[in-house]
Amino acid sequence: MIKIITRGSSTRKLLSLVERQLSASPRLFKVFKNCFTNTIKTTVEYVPDGTVFMVTGDIPAMWLRDSAAQIRPYLLTAKEDVEIRKIIRGVIKRQFLYILHDPYANAFNKEANGHGHQNDITDMSDWTWERKYEVDSLCYPIQLAYLYWKITGDTGHFDLNFQKAVREIIQVWKIEQNHGDLSEYLFQRYNCPATDTLSNGGQGAPTGETGMTWSGFRPSDDACTYGYLIPANIFAVTVLGYLVEIADRVLGDETMAAEVEELGKTIKEGVETYGKINHLQYGQIYAYETDGLGNYNIMDDANVPSLLSIPYLGYCSYDQQVYQNTRRFVLSSDNPYFFKGKAAEGIGSPHTPKGYIWHISLAMQGLTTSCYNEKKDMLDMMERTDGGTYFMHESFHCDDPDCFTRPWFSWANSLFCELVLDYCGLASEIFCAYAEQ
Repeated sequence: MIKIITRGSSTRKLLSLVERQLSASPRLFKVFKNCFTNTIKTTVEYVPDGTVFMVTGDIPAMWLRDSAAQIRPYLLTAKEDVEIRKIIRGVIKRQFLYILHDPYANAFNKEANGHGHQNDITDMSDWTWERKYEVDSLCYPIQLAYLYWKITGDTGHFDLNFQKAVREIIQVWKIEQNHGDLSEYLFQRYNCPATDTLSNGGQGAPTGETGMTWSGFRPSDDACTYGYLIPANIFAVTVLGYLVEIADRVLGDETMAAEVEELGKTIKEGVETYGKINHLQYGQIYAYETDGLGNYNIMDDANVPSLLSIPYLGYCSYDQQVYQNTRRFVLSSDNPYFFKGKAAEGIGSPHTPKGYIWHISLAMQGLTTSCYNEKKDMLDMMERTDGGTYFMHESFHCDDPDCFTRPWFSWANSLFCELVLDYCGLASEIFCAYAEQ
């Protein structure tokens, strides 16, 4: 694992800036410093091919989604820090190698060791830890590659493997616009909760064509109730916009740019046509899932992409009316996964027990408001619900923060750091790309 970095001048400078900004909250700074340095020191490993393997925390596998979110706060030091650039570039290159191996897999082994869920009924390989197809697993690496370019100016990661993998992603998303007729993807797991497998012989519930692209699983790794996961399609629209810019300005590939632009337009039309409902109390809101056949799942989940995270994903501004309506819904008791207790209130997930709030959702609530006081409220809530560990967790009980799941969960640590940096006014470069969309 990486044992340097915290000695680097750019990291020391950043920590010093945050410490000054949080001088009135020394414990909050201690939690930030622990979370910020822990990810880079404990989850990153160089491999012989020059890429970087990044474990998710207490599970010895690399998730495409998690690894992008884990490394994202370090983009702030990448412009000045050669070692950080090397790490981020190595993570990106490994992500796209994995996508080339199997664009339907969500998590991979460091080597072809056959670890993970090898008994699942799907097209597994020794490289694959898990093969739950999730649209966001393909979005996150594109987002990271784009932001790294915009912040550092480095284009070396847009190599042949990147271009081949992007074409694979485009092809998969087109196929999955008509999952029932065109897709060969199946997934079944036996002797497990219903959320760990797909119905209908592994195909998932039937869907009608909408222009959106189908997802078997959510970013929680739980099965979708209905195959069109609205937040994931929203994320896809955003990253397809990034790919248009990359194809135009870096690759000089007009054909790819046109194809990607058309796909993004079609998916967005599907989101805006099929992804919204008129709620009696909140007005027009985005649904969490739909099947294109008239059925909707009205909820939100803590994992990102979520409905709460829509402006964070770069799809719209914070003050857009449909988003504000949606936000009021998901942060209310009308959302079946919004919990309120003696210690905290926020969004949880069917992935964890009832009454358990996720630190990820609290961070996202702070990152999707322009209200300085609300950001501080979320940071204070996260600090006092760390269970005395000085780290974030997957989830904790709303009445008792000492009851928590996953003591080592790097994604939560990194998103907490991102909120701290945003609160301190230091995260603008991470979000600079969104203003250009």
